[in-house]
Amino acid sequence: MGDYLRIEGLSVHFPVRKGLLQRQVGAVKALESVTLTLKKGEAFGLVGESGCGKTTLARTVLRLVDPTSGSIWFDGKNISDLTGTALAPYRKRIAAIFQDPFSSLNPRMTSGQIISEVLQVHRYSGNIKDRVTELLSICGLAPRFADLYPHEMSGGQRQRVGIARALALDPELIVCDEAVSALDVSIQAQIINLLEELREKFDLTYLFIGHDLSVVRHLCDRLAVMYLGRIMEMGTSEEMFSNPRHPYTKALIDAVPEPDPLGQEGKEHVALAGEIPSPLSPPSGCVFHTRCPIAMDQCRSTVPSLSRLAGHHSAACLALETTPEPRTTVAHTN
Repeated sequence: MGDYLRIEGLSVHFPVRKGLLQRQVGAVKALESVTLTLKKGEAFGLVGESGCGKTTLARTVLRLVDPTSGSIWFDGKNISDLTGTALAPYRKRIAAIFQDPFSSLNPRMTSGQIISEVLQVHRYSGNIKDRVTELLSICGLAPRFADLYPHEMSGGQRQRVGIARALALDPELIVCDEAVSALDVSIQAQIINLLEELREKFDLTYLFIGHDLSVVRHLCDRLAVMYLGRIMEMGTSEEMFSNPRHPYTKALIDAVPEPDPLGQEGKEHVALAGEIPSPLSPPSGCVFHTRCPIAMDQCRSTVPSLSRLAGHHSAACLALETTPEPRTTVAHTN
């Protein structure tokens, strides 16, 4: 199975301007040389702390943000430089589910009008009313919800409307940007189950952005861990959770609450010190070295590249621990 979505060396820098003449005095480096691939029909997770660049990557894939450098290939076609009407065919094949189902829905429009708008904009040739009813039914909502405004529904029901809107044009790739993080835990489970059912029924491909590792582990086949705009580690969900190699991945997994804390006695935990550096002036070398518990002098000057470990597992680290004692150092340079 070939790569369905391929992101190569993607960087996104937002200029910082000051003064009367609005001269550029710097740039926020939201993404830096990100490379990853998605296969058709898989769910790929992207995790990391707030501000690491996950949403910027999602918006760039949706072509809501222009890349500074690098390329995005979708189904064999480079869509990085497409603009205007040239993007129309692509926009029919990709959709988004947003984090907050209240702010992402127009409060002055009913659910039926919200879904119909997508169909009207793209000149849907069938019966729009019937299509709206069908989409609501697919997402577990009765036809009467077409006449309800967002404030008349619960959070879970609003998110189902958002999913129905995303499905309106039969997309192939759906970007889920924190699609369940704003919902109650019980409702999260329902929406996750719905997303899994839709993926199997319509052969959908998901790019799932999130910070709740338990959700990502349940839903995604593969995942990547981001820190300050760079990929730190990537692999299958099973590999990443059973044998995390990068110290940042270990810290994220350790932060997940355990259902049986007594059973975790004696387990070594990774604690991170300090705060995330500013993307305006990221650290030289490995961007994680200022908080890394196993950083070496080389980490301050050398940018690590993603290096294959085993299977589909790869990590960007200059000081990987292959065994508890002694430590084996693997050096990778650009």
